[in-house]
Amino acid sequence: MKIPKRIQPLVDDGLVDEVISRLMSGKEADVYVVRCGGEVRCAKVYKEATQRSFRKAVQYREGRKVRNSRRARAMGKGSKFGREQQEKTWQNAEVDALYRLAGAGVRVPEPFGCLDGVLLMELITDGDGDVAPRLGDLCMSADQARLDHGLVMCYVMRMLCAGLVHGDLSEFNVLVDENGPVIIDLPQAMDAAANNNARAMLERDVHNMTSYYGQFAPELLDSHYAGEIWSLYQEGELHPDYPLTGYFQENTDSADIDAVLAEIKSVLADEQARQQRLREAER
Repeated sequence: MKIPKRIQPLVDDGLVDEVISRLMSGKEADVYVVRCGGEVRCAKVYKEATQRSFRKAVQYREGRKVRNSRRARAMGKGSKFGREQQEKTWQNAEVDALYRLAGAGVRVPEPFGCLDGVLLMELITDGDGDVAPRLGDLCMSADQARLDHGLVMCYVMRMLCAGLVHGDLSEFNVLVDENGPVIIDLPQAMDAAANNNARAMLERDVHNMTSYYGQFAPELLDSHYAGEIWSLYQEGELHPDYPLTGYFQENTDSADIDAVLAEIKSVLADEQARQQRLREAER
């Protein structure tokens, strides 16, 4: 097929030998199947910010750090240079997340680098060598749904252990090969410690996946993995191999407001008495 304009520089540099086909067009990127030497890979061509339909991108970027102070200032001002740097930061976030999560035991495509807004990465295939289907295109038995749901919950947990929340996880961002689920599409992955939206996004990720698998194994709809995972994370007890149960009971005990106010008054009275003693000692 005709080489897309954005991929032409990679062809010129010898990184891509042939564009085989267009795989898909999404809200943030177009994906192509390409040949790189003897390997068949995929090239993810990010759309410009003006063409992207990814909603509320700002809330995903909250907490992302930029080491270069000049770039950070430009991004804050919204200048042309700043917008260009914002785009690079958005694109590089996916590369960084892929390396980080692979090292944390999460199944993701292997990245091979990002150049001029084009990410080269592993093409996930099925047992016959064809492009692996999306989870949303599959039906499965209840046993398979329970098994794969457990794997995805483990991946969500390991992402959080690595300090990340996917933020847009659904049956459309999971591929399934002969070994099970593979998590894809990570430019919006957020820093769990620095982003105030992290808990809500993790809860949504878990809800989306549980709702999908729950079609085939309805008992999964009664699980509470998000609460369990986040609670363990806050308590510092979460680790990559934690045996999740899906059981969690929110603490519904109401705070004793009167006791809290009494404690505050007691502390203030003690401080006033201390200040009075200091004044008397200075006389």
